[in-house]
Order: sequence, then structure tokens, then C-alpha cells
Amino acid sequence: MFGNLFEEDFSFISNNHREKGKKSKPRDSEPPAPRDFTNLSGIKNQGGTCYLNSLLQTLLFTPEFREALFSLGPEELGSLDNSSKPDAKVRIIPLQLQRLFAQLLLLDQQAASTTDLTESFGWNSHEEMRQHDVQELNRILFSALESSLVGTSGHDLINRLYHGIVVNQIVCKECKNISERQEDFLDLTVAVKGVAGLEEALWNMYVEEEYFENENLYRCGACDKLVEASKSAKLRKLPPFLTISLLRFNFDFKKCERYKETSCYTFPIQINLRPFCEQTEMDDSEYMYELFSVIIHKGGCYGGHYHVYIRDVDELGNWQLKALGDTENSKVVENPLVVLKGILSEEEAKQIPVDQLGQKLLEKKGVSWNKKYRKEYGALRKYLQNHPHIFQFSPDENKVGLKEKQKLPFKSAFQGQDLQSPSQKNDVQWNSEKNPTRLRDSSAGSHWFDLNDSKVQPIKEKDVQNQFQGKESAYMLFYRKSQLKRPPEARGNPRYQIPEHLLNEMNAANTELQKKRAECDSANNGIDLHLHLSSCYKFHNGALHPSLTWKESVVDLTIDRRKTLGDLRQSVFQMLESWEGDMILSIAKPLPAGLHLYQILDGDELTLDGIGLADGADVFVWNGKEVGGTKVMTGPDHAPVVVNVLRLAEYNEGGRGQHFTESQHVFSCSTKLGDLRKALAPLGGIILKNGSGPDKEAKNWEVFLEEDMKETVKSVGLTDGCSVLILDSHDQSFVNVSSGNLTAFTYDISWLQVKNYCRTEEEEKHVKITATIETVRKLIVQGYNTANNSCLRPIGGNGKLLSPVPEDYTVKEAELKMGSLLGLCHGKAPTSTQFAMCMFPFFIGDNWHLRRIDWCYEAGEALSQEAMTLPCFQEQIVPLPSFLRAWTVDSKRPGKLLRNNKQQLNDYKLGARVEICIEPLQKEENLGPHELLLRVQMGIPGERDYYDSTDLVWDISKECTAWALRQRVASHYFLPIDKIEIAKYFAEKYEWLPISSWTQQISKRKRKKKQESLQSAPYHLKDGDIIGVKNLLLDDTKDFSTVRDDVGKEKQRQLALEKKKSQQAERLQDHVFSEEKLNIKHRKPEVALSINVGVFR
Repeated sequence: MFGNLFEEDFSFISNNHREKGKKSKPRDSEPPAPRDFTNLSGIKNQGGTCYLNSLLQTLLFTPEFREALFSLGPEELGSLDNSSKPDAKVRIIPLQLQRLFAQLLLLDQQAASTTDLTESFGWNSHEEMRQHDVQELNRILFSALESSLVGTSGHDLINRLYHGIVVNQIVCKECKNISERQEDFLDLTVAVKGVAGLEEALWNMYVEEEYFENENLYRCGACDKLVEASKSAKLRKLPPFLTISLLRFNFDFKKCERYKETSCYTFPIQINLRPFCEQTEMDDSEYMYELFSVIIHKGGCYGGHYHVYIRDVDELGNWQLKALGDTENSKVVENPLVVLKGILSEEEAKQIPVDQLGQKLLEKKGVSWNKKYRKEYGALRKYLQNHPHIFQFSPDENKVGLKEKQKLPFKSAFQGQDLQSPSQKNDVQWNSEKNPTRLRDSSAGSHWFDLNDSKVQPIKEKDVQNQFQGKESAYMLFYRKSQLKRPPEARGNPRYQIPEHLLNEMNAANTELQKKRAECDSANNGIDLHLHLSSCYKFHNGALHPSLTWKESVVDLTIDRRKTLGDLRQSVFQMLESWEGDMILSIAKPLPAGLHLYQILDGDELTLDGIGLADGADVFVWNGKEVGGTKVMTGPDHAPVVVNVLRLAEYNEGGRGQHFTESQHVFSCSTKLGDLRKALAPLGGIILKNGSGPDKEAKNWEVFLEEDMKETVKSVGLTDGCSVLILDSHDQSFVNVSSGNLTAFTYDISWLQVKNYCRTEEEEKHVKITATIETVRKLIVQGYNTANNSCLRPIGGNGKLLSPVPEDYTVKEAELKMGSLLGLCHGKAPTSTQFAMCMFPFFIGDNWHLRRIDWCYEAGEALSQEAMTLPCFQEQIVPLPSFLRAWTVDSKRPGKLLRNNKQQLNDYKLGARVEICIEPLQKEENLGPHELLLRVQMGIPGERDYYDSTDLVWDISKECTAWALRQRVASHYFLPIDKIEIAKYFAEKYEWLPISSWTQQISKRKRKKKQESLQSAPYHLKDGDIIGVKNLLLDDTKDFSTVRDDVGKEKQRQLALEKKKSQQAERLQDHVFSEEKLNIKHRKPEVALSINVGVFR
């Protein structure tokens, strides 16, 4: 009916988080997840097939339908293996439906795929991504099945289960002649609009009469004239299964658009159809129906999502809900029947002692029967005796086992036990008792589940009432006759009536799944360890080094991370058969100096994952004392550190500065600096540290003082790659020991030219430079006897002074070369985080502004007056971020408030060409994520105007309702809450929308529903919104509009009239109405749903 108007709503996407150290594998190679605790399988959504999934689950949980389908064997339907043969007549759709049902019942996977079934429909990938109406699918699928089963024993399957008859009668008031017309139906379509519930809709259809009278008369065939008559309809034949489609989607002829009817529409769990039937003399049990499936649509008429509530008639699923007393801390009660059946089905012996059963329960669940179940279910032996249809005792009642028909099809929730085919019974079974059907026990036969594509979860029967109304509400109802009774052997038995060939196929598929899961489990939990054997290593230069090649010294071992350290030790013993003596396993780590040992692995009962062994870890196998006769120190305090040792080479005056000779030495972290100095400078000297590694700039060098000689290498921060400089006695002139800085050498510049602009005379001087510009300036200032308030400015090739060089720049960062010309000028140099700008004041009134300076230093055009005009000679201060607000600009107004000052602009997803405006603040502000910034302005009494607006910060973490806002505004103005009125201002429309009065009397139950957030329709409250306030103590008028609003509305009205006139002129010129002119909303074209079926006549 509605084509493909329903677009899938993907509101849930699961994220797969991997554990640390787990090897990543492609998702395609992983087997499907097993079933969850419900023991029921969902169906995967192919993109837009939620409507198909909901209907298929309903048909699956219609036992009489699936058993009738299973009764059709390959001799009637053919085989899928022959489907590619041109001459073979294979009824693919029922075969694929059989196979899908078998997978849903028996295959141990969380969700089954409908790809093969939809391919049998002739659907392509586009059709699978397009959503259709489930009511339309129900009719088309039944029609396709009827066509596919022509010529088989199941040709009347659909009619036998779903066919009913409605008779329409017209009775002549004069001759009492009855004219009737009979109509067949597979489902009933009932109205929703203007109807309170299902019973009222059926009453209107099959009890209320329509009268032909006055000007609207009926021509009677018997009387051959226009007469008064009455018209009515009745149900003549009731089907075993009654399908009811609710007309939720209607068309508004005034607005010319579709809409969804979301009003309350009740429907009962049990319904008596006697009042609506033609024959009413039979017993009540003939008219009683029970609800077993509700297909639910969530969304609107142009998009949404389907899922289904289903009653598990055969109790195939494990229905577990929270314990009585709906408290948050209540735990899920597990059905002991399922647990005991699972334990007994895993046992190879037919019967085991009752005491042993209790022990196995303790091992499996970690809690005894008496502690978990005795209080609710009694003693274990008594509980077993109370279920004789499931458990069978030995003659002496010391052993217990499962009865043959109660054995589970798999071990422990589908784990590879052979599936056996039961006897076949295809007929619908009816209750021969004539007693009226009573309401069933709330704990038996009322197991409801919510099947939402791949997700299955148990629900309570009362949860069905939540689908009476709203955007998520019932769309199709499925009832079954109360007389339909299921055989005892079908209860809890998913293999009931499944053909032998499908049982074998599912058994093989489960075996393959177990194999894949075992392989995947091994791959996900297996870790590769690198075993380093002490016999292949030698200790020298502070670390372990292989005596052979690395490949020959390391043995790789793959082991499960869940195994214990004792298992690892045993595996190593088996690999090293020739090992003698104690075996110690230590964590090793390759360092630049070599292999170093850390903690010893201890605790054979601990798991490898528990002791922190990750994939790729290095383990050293040794005796725990020595390697190759050398004692080895272990632990982080003795880790070897590779230090770059630098020494000054001979100084060269010919244009190149000091050079270094570099060598690497290894020291233990526990080595004292005094011992390090003795080793590196036996004749005495000074040691300097550079923490930046290969960077040898002087500002990073620190001198180790005499009191540091008692510290260790680790305590002073020497790590791998750090450099130390050894200065002998003749090199110490380069060091100011008191300050701890290296101040007089570099490695690529030896002199610069400096011109003095601080005096009238000009001087040039070649100087030996230090590593920073600041030191150069100090030396030059001392040489010229110049004031300290000076800076160095490079002189360009045209003789012009360039921007000052920051004092903390290095020579390299300043991009100076040997022989560069610098000028010593008045003024303070900037730091590296500042910039210098030459400013020439040009006065206009009391302000000064900036002009561009060309290369001749001539003043050019002025910069933007509005942007760059500054107060006369006042120091300008840039506010801190907390004193600024940043807004996006939307239609020349502040739009979205950018809250977090430390957040990257990319995180706001602003898009390209977005405009941002800055609002300065008088005081510091740091808005939280749940604080709303509003502009409130109080109305001027007696005038249609307002005082200046003020900022109001409102915390909406608890609630964002009209009541809470009124409270906040009243406290802001120190007014009684009942003496104010508030309204939101819509600037683009020049309109004020009053916020509903808090004095409305609403019951507590309705208040939760009616007090919706102000951030939703119609207010859409957001940051920066203007809230008008009326003080009723001084002003009793509730008109929030101003004169400016009247002017704005008049302008908008004039613009609308002009636009309307121009549109009318265009229509006169061109009679072809385009979609753009009509402002038609573009939607996807409607595509009719179809299923391709072969010819089998």
C-alpha cells in the first residue's frame, strides 16, 4: 500500500571492543556469536528488512504453520541441490523457508541470515535496502506460498490456517428479502482513527447496521422498486489464526499528506468473537482467541523500524526476568529446570547420582542448590520428583536422568549432540473439551519475547500494553484459537516435527560452528612468547647478548593466555628435554644496550593473563643466578643505560667552531655519578648533561655539581640516548660553573657583524658568539657600555632593519649565518611567543589608527577603520579565553555557543565557511555541559518595550521544564513565582510564544507525560534565546510584543505579498508547474513489493 515509504532507522550499532594483547582478525573470518541466555535466535537485518524479519518470526512461532511446512518433503518440493538444473521443478521459496526455520530453531547462532530466502524471492541488493509495509508483505508472501505449493499436499496450507469468510447482507424492510454477498479474507483490516480499541472497531464493522432511507433508498430485486433497507456484515467462518491489520497510516486531504495515527488503541490478550459472528449458538470456546504476536512499528509514515512481541507457545526459549519487586538491585532469576536439563544432557551416562548432580551444579554455577534455589523451589530431590515428565529416577531413587523425549538437541545450549527426528504429526490439534477456556496461569504459557532483528530479550505480558499508542505502537495483531492445544512432546522441544535431512544438516552445521569457534577462541586467546635460553647468551657490557644469531637464540612458543604459569613451565620442560636443575622464568626486555631481565615469574597457580603476560612477551629461561658464569643483576634499578659521551675537539679559528667527538658507553641505572666520572675522566674534569639527546644546544646543558656525585644515573634522569659532555681542565673556561650553563661555544658559527644604532657614531666589531642571542647582546652591551634596554635586529640586504630577534632564540632558530650583520637598537626584544610590530600613530580626532608601510617606509593607505581604530595611546589588553564567548553566526545572529575553550574546532563539526563571532565578557565564565545561557529582559510597565537584557545561566541537569524555568527566572528577579509570566522570542518571525503556565492542575501520572523538555517542540530552547518577563505586580498585560515587532511583521507581510504576486506572474507566463515552485518535498519513488514465483501447475 505504501510502497517503500518506510526507510530503516539505524539507531543501534554495536561496537566491538578487543582486549589488550588480542590479535585482530577480520570479522568475516570469525564465526557467528552463539545464542544468548534466551536460547532463541534473531534474524540479521540486511539493511531494510526489519519488516520481513518481524513477519518471519511470527510465522516461526506459529507452530501449526511451521509443522505443516516441515511436513512437505523433498519428493514434493524438490531439492535445493537441483535448483540450478534447467528442467528441474524446484519449489525454492518453501525450501528456503524450511531451511531458515530449521536454522532459527536449531542452529547455535545469535542471528540467522535471510539472504538465501530473499534471493529466492528474486530480490536484489536494492530491494533488500528498501523497506516496505509489513501488511502488504503478509499478503504477497501468502500468495507466493500458495503459488509455490500448487500440486502438493500443502496446496491448502494458507487457506487451512488463515482463511475466513465475511458475509454482507441487505434486508428489505418491506418484503424481508435478504440479499447477501460472501467475501473471503486472510486478514481483517480495522480502523484506528476515531476508535478506542479493537472491540469497538469490530462492533462498528460487524454489529452496527447501515440504513437506506429518505433520499438514500435501496432497489430491492424482489420488490423491483426503491425501498428502505438495512445493511450489515457478519463473520460467517472463523479461521484457526486471525490476523488483524491496523490502519495506522491515513491521508490528510486538507494538508495533502500522509500521517500516522498515534492515538490510544487498546486490544485484549483474549477476545470473544461471538458478538461479531453469524452463528452464535455454539459454546464460548468456539469463539475465544488468544493474542500471540504483535508486530510493532516505530517512527512515522515516511520512515521507521519494525520489531515484534511474540508469545512462546511451545516454550522454546529461556524466559528469565527480574525477580518480583521491580527494584533496580533485583537479580535475574534463572530457571533451575533449564540448568538441570543442561547438566544431565551433557552426561554420557543415562543416569547419575543425585548428589553428583548437586556437585556438578555447584561446579557449573559456582553456588550450591541450597543457597540459590532451595528457598524458592525446595530440596533438590523433591524438585526432581515434582517433575516426573522430565526427570526419571532409578528404581532405588538414588540416580536420576532425563526422559528420552526431554533430552536437549545439543550439549549445553547447542553443543553438538546428534539430532533425532521425532514422529511426524501434521494435522492441527483441537481441544475436544467443551468447557469455556479459562485465563491461563500467569507463570505458564505466558512467556513473551521482544524479537528486534538480531536482538532477543524476554518481556512481561503487561509490556504489550505499552504498544497501545505513540510513535512506537502496534501495527499488526495475530490471534490463535484458544482451542488449539499443543502436544506435550512439543513443549521445550525445538526439533519437534523437523524432517530428518534438515536435522542432519543442522547437526553438521553446529559441528562446523564448534570447530570454528574453537579455532577462533584459540587464536584470540593464544599468545606468542619468545623464549630466550640462557645457554645461548653471554653477559658483557652491562647486558645480555646472544652468542649465536638472534634467530638461533630464541624459541617461539604459542600458549593459551588462560593457562597457568605452571602449565607454561611444564611446556618449557617438554620443549627442553635436556634441561637440568632449577628452571627460573623471568620477564626480559630488549633495550638499546641489550637484553635485560626484570621480575621473576612466580605463582604457578596464576593464569598467564593474570600475571600480565601479553602477546609477544620475551621470557628468559635460566637458573636464576648466573649466565655463562657471570652473575646477572635483575630489576629496573639495574637496567643498562646507553649514554652518548661527547668531548670537545681542537678549536679551529678558520671559520668553523668547536667540534665534538662522540662515543657510546653503557652504565647501570644504579651507577653513581662519581663512579661514572672516574670511568670517563680519570684525570678530573666537569660533566654536563643534555637531556635532549642528540640536540647539543647550550641552553639544554646542565653542569653536574660536586654534590651530585653521590646520586645515581637513574636519579639524575639519564636515560637511553642522553648526552653527557666531558670537559677536561683545559676546556673548563667554556663553563660558568656557578650558573650551571655552558655559555661559550657552538659548532657552526664563530663570528657575526654588529652595527650600533644606540650611539651617534657607527662601529663595527667582530665578536665570538654564544649559543643564544641574549648572551650575544649582553656581551655587545658590555663592549659598547650601552643601556640594557636594547635588542638585536638583523639588517637586510637593502640596509633596512628587520624585526627584532627574540632573546631566547638560538642562533640556528634565528636563521643567522656566519658573518651576518646585526644592529644593536633601543627597545626590548620580544620573546619567542610574542611578535614585534612597527607602529606609527596617525591621529584622527582622539583616536589613532594603523597604516601600511611600503618598502621605502612611506605611510600608505589606512587599514580598516572599524577593525583597527584604537583609543588614543591606551595600552591594549587581550582578554583571557574565559572572558570571551564564541558563537557561530547564523543568519547574521549568534547561533551555536562554542562552550569548551580547550576543544579543537574540528570536534565541533562546524563545516566549511562557517562564521564565528566573539563576545567579550565583564567577568570570567566557564559554562558546564548542562548549563543553558539565556538572555532575560523585563518588560517596562505601561510600555511595549523592555529593559536591557541580562544573562541568565540555568542548570538543566535535573529538568528542563516550564516549571523549573519559571522558578529560575523568579529567583533571578526576586519575585513570587505566581506573579510573573514568561515567553520565548522568535526573532526571525517577530513573535513571542508564552511558556505554559505552571498553575495547570495535572495529575502526577499525567505530569510525567505532559511536562516535556523545553528543548523540544514547540520551544526548542537553546543558548542565546531571549526570554521576556512580565511583572504582574506592576503590569497585568500579557502582551509581550513590541512596536519593533509590529514593524517587522509588517515588513514580512509586504515581502510575502510581493513574493506571491511574482509567483502569480510566473504562473501566468508558464502553465507548467515545476516541483520547485510548488515546494514539493522530494521523496524516493514508491516501488511495488513483489515476489517472483515459478510456474508449478
